[in-house]
Amino acid sequence: MTVPVRLFGHRLTLPALIGLIIILVNVAAAVGAPVIAPFDQADIVGDAYADPDPQHVLGLDNLGRDLFSRLVYGARMSIGLALIITCLSFGLGVTAGFAAAVLRGWADVLLSRLVDLLLSMPTLIFAFVVLSVLGTALPVLVVTIAVLDAPKVFRLSRALAMNIGALEYVEVARLRGEGLWWVIRHEILPNAAAPLLAEFGLRFSFAFLFIAALSFLGIGVQPPAADWGSMVRDYRDMINLDAMAPLYPAGAIAILTIGVSFVVDWMLAIHARGQGEGA
Repeated sequence: MTVPVRLFGHRLTLPALIGLIIILVNVAAAVGAPVIAPFDQADIVGDAYADPDPQHVLGLDNLGRDLFSRLVYGARMSIGLALIITCLSFGLGVTAGFAAAVLRGWADVLLSRLVDLLLSMPTLIFAFVVLSVLGTALPVLVVTIAVLDAPKVFRLSRALAMNIGALEYVEVARLRGEGLWWVIRHEILPNAAAPLLAEFGLRFSFAFLFIAALSFLGIGVQPPAADWGSMVRDYRDMINLDAMAPLYPAGAIAILTIGVSFVVDWMLAIHARGQGEGA
C-alpha cells in the first residue's frame, strides 16, 4: 500500500511513512533535548522510585532523576553516537572498497585480506577486549565500533564498484583519459548511491544496537551520561517493583530500529525495481 507522499521522487509505502515519522520524531528529540527535557539528565529532582505526576510524566528512577528527561537525553547520545560511527565506518569502507575495485592488483589483495582478518574476529568479544584495555572514552568507543563495521561496508562497496567498473560507459571514460578519482566520483559513486544509502540505514541500526549492547554490559557510555542501553541496565531491577522504567528505553530502542528497517526495506525495494526495469 502506497501513500500520496513522495521521498526522492518515489511514493512512500505505509510502513515506510511510519518508519520515516519514527525517525523524524527521534531526531527531533535528540536535537532539541535541552529544550524538550524539563530537567538535566543528572539532576536529582525527587525521591527514588516516585510515581508519575504532572511534573514528572514518567516518574523518577532509582536515584530520583526524571525518567522523561533521561530518555530524551538518551536519544541524543544513542542516535548521535550511532550516526557518527556510521559516517566514519562508511568513509573508511567506501573509500577502501572503491580503491580496491579500481586499483585492483596488490592493493585489492592487501585490503581484502585485511578485511577478511577483521571479519574473522567475533565482533562483540573484540570490542570488549579493546575497550577493556584502552578504556571506555567516547572517542575510543566510536573508533572501535567504526573499524569493526567498516569491513562490511568495504565488501559491499567493492562489489558494487567491480560490477559498475566493468560496464561500457566506465571503460569509455577510462579510454577517454579520465583519472581514477574522476571515474569514482562521476561514474561509480552516482550509480552505487542507492544501495549504499540503504546499507547506511542497516549499518546505523547495527551501530545503534551495538552501542546499546556495550552500554548494557557496562563498557559503553558511562554515567552520568544517559543512553538507552545503560538505562536498561540501571533500571533492570526496578521491574521487580512493577515499575515501567526499564521498558521505556528498551521500547525506544526497538521502535527506532523497526522504523529504520521500514525505510531501508522501502529503499531496497525501489533499487530492486529499478534494476528490474533497467534489465
